Amino acid sequence: MVTKGAIDAVVNIWTEEALKGRPDRNDFYTGKVKVDRGTFEGVSLEEMLRRMDAAGIERSMLIAAKVGPADHRACYHVPYSLVVDAVQKYPDRFLGLAGVDPTEGMRGVRELERAVREYGFIGAHLYPHWFELAPDHARYYPFYAKCVELDVPIQLQVGQSLVYDKSFPRRSVGRPITLDSVACDFPELKLIGIHIGIPWTEEMIAMAWKHENVFIGSDAHAPRYWPQSFIHYINTYGQDKVIFGTDFPVLGFEETMKQIDELDLRPVPKQKFLRENAIRIYGLDK
Repeated sequence: MVTKGAIDAVVNIWTEEALKGRPDRNDFYTGKVKVDRGTFEGVSLEEMLRRMDAAGIERSMLIAAKVGPADHRACYHVPYSLVVDAVQKYPDRFLGLAGVDPTEGMRGVRELERAVREYGFIGAHLYPHWFELAPDHARYYPFYAKCVELDVPIQLQVGQSLVYDKSFPRRSVGRPITLDSVACDFPELKLIGIHIGIPWTEEMIAMAWKHENVFIGSDAHAPRYWPQSFIHYINTYGQDKVIFGTDFPVLGFEETMKQIDELDLRPVPKQKFLRENAIRIYGLDK
């Protein structure tokens, strides 16, 4: 384990209340990604904390996700208020991330600003594939500019998207190379490519190596299946560029930490990966 608790940068709030507004995706969660039935049906904040404690995870970043346009029957938005309530109830354990929907335009930009300035959210979160707009599309640029102004990172899914809803298949628009234009146009913007970038992990590593403020999130793919080049990157020249995440409930806390321990990472890179990089990138020590 680690000398201090890990920080999980990618966690879905999965309470009964949060699940009420979501389409039923039983086939995807219990079938495709093998989430156990009990977890799929909902996890209270207290049960989440119990599981985090068992895994040695000190804090989790909860996502108020905007999963596609809110008015589409296959999509949903997690109300910011649910994450605000969780953070206020357990301020030492949870942190908030504000979901981004580019179709909301300036209304969404103002909502993002309010989430950071008034509610204390520490960053933004984006699923490009749900909108079938690559990360370098112009509709995201007002949100990127606002993140720079607020000095908060934005994490966004890169790599292949899956078929989450058979009635609404989404194209895999998140090639990591598309972060190149964004990082050139907004060199101050902290961009975190989550989900590793599989099957384009080498591209994601190249972007993080090239750009000072481009980073990688390790979530959604079990550590035992990580490409060897990604493990090597965490353990050597990329030890300051990768942050830990699970994408809970896609990955369970305890099993993920167990598999990370089995990678035999060197102590210093491992501590950076599981904790210190997130503190630095998100400014949690301020």
